[in-house]
Order: sequence, then C-alpha cells, then structure tokens
Amino acid sequence: MKRYENKTALVTGGGSGIGQSICLRLASEGAQVLVLDLNLEAARATVREIQASGGRASAHGCDVADHQGVKAVVDDILATMVIDVLVNNAGIAHVGNLENTSEADLDRLLSVNVKGVYNMLAAVVPAMKKRKSGAIVNMASVASSVGIADRFAYSTTKGAVLTMTYSVAKDYVHHGIRCNAVAPGRVHTPFVDNYLEENYPDNRDEMFDQLSRTQPIGRMGTPDEIAALVAYLCSDEAAFVTGSNFPIDGGFVSMNN
Repeated sequence: MKRYENKTALVTGGGSGIGQSICLRLASEGAQVLVLDLNLEAARATVREIQASGGRASAHGCDVADHQGVKAVVDDILATMVIDVLVNNAGIAHVGNLENTSEADLDRLLSVNVKGVYNMLAAVVPAMKKRKSGAIVNMASVASSVGIADRFAYSTTKGAVLTMTYSVAKDYVHHGIRCNAVAPGRVHTPFVDNYLEENYPDNRDEMFDQLSRTQPIGRMGTPDEIAALVAYLCSDEAAFVTGSNFPIDGGFVSMNN
C-alpha cells in the first residue's frame, strides 16, 4: 500500500528501535520521512536503509529536550516543506520506585519524555493548524494506564504524554488535526538486549524468557508491530480516529485490571 504518497512524516527517535521501524514502515508506504534523533549518525543509518529500498528520507540531529533547538530544526524544515504527520517517539526509560528515583533522574525523564513531546507539538502544531490538516501519534506506554513496579518516573512521564494527547485532540479537532496515543507493552528492542547484557550477563536467556512471559500473550512485541499500528493511525484510513489511546501489549492492560 502507498498510503503516504505525497506526504511528509517527522519521526523523533528514528535512529533505532521502534522509531526506526516506524520510519521504515512509513517510507515503504510512500512517505518522505524526516528522521530526527539525538544521535545524528544513527538517524543517517536509518536514512541510508530507507534510500537503499528506494525511499525518501533525510536525517536531522535534534535534542527534543531543547526547546529552541527543536524550534530551529522544525522551522528550517517548514521553510521548504509541510509536515503532514508527527510521531513523537523519542523517550528514555528509568527503573526505580519513589525512594530510589533521584531528583536528577526525574528531571531527566521529564525533560525528554514530557517536555520533548511538548517542544515538538509546539513547533509543529501551528503549521498544521494553518493548513487545517495533520495527524499526530504520541508514544505512551502501558505504564500510562496500570501500575508497574519500579517505574515511578517513567510512569509519571508517560501518564503525562497520554493526557497531553487527549488535550491536543480536544483543542484542535476543529482545526483538522488528529492526535492519538499508542501504548506499547514490552517490546524487543536493542534497549532490552542491552539491559539484559548489563544486568544479567550470566543468565540472559532465562531473564529474556521471564520478561517475555510477563505479557499474557507469552512474548514481547516487535518494533514492526508497533510501526504497523502507527502507520494506520496516521493514515487517511483512520480519519475518524482521534483522542484515543491504543494499547498494543499482548493483553497486558486488559488482563491486569
């Protein structure tokens, strides 16, 4: 399918993991993809993979936590093209409960996971409003909806992402802008592999199986599965969908309530 012919999609955190899969999926459906990442070389690697398959993409180094930096990158893009789709995927994780979450830990997660989404929305939404058209997906989490042990700061920030989604959807529904959230459960990304390698080097496979079984379906999700849902929500096929949260979690939320 070429649902994104003549459309431009901006994806944050597009240099690896879920973000990279979203970039590849949107490009495969015809989008010109703007790959934003703090790691510019990682963004360029995604672009090279897209171009190798005949797709169109460009790489942009961007720290989503930097308000003026985000504005500069987006203004530069908007000077020559429109942004039809915004996917706020960039985010960072933290393991810890209230007592072992430092102020610095909380500030770091708030700056990326919450302020980073705000910064991108503030830079992109006015242009979408002017054109009376736009589709936005914010990456939330199952931690937005149910309690998860040792995820105090992460849950705090992802809860904020979800309510920002509802607010933007409400405020801009009459301006032709749709805004939805995707809430993944545990997804097998390089982050998971690195976490296991650092913390469980002697029983990595056992811990991988244990983490997989925490999803009722019996396995972790894949980045491509998340990308497929994002591709639907940002397409014209989802024109009647806004202000909604979509768990994609192997049954985690519905079976833990």
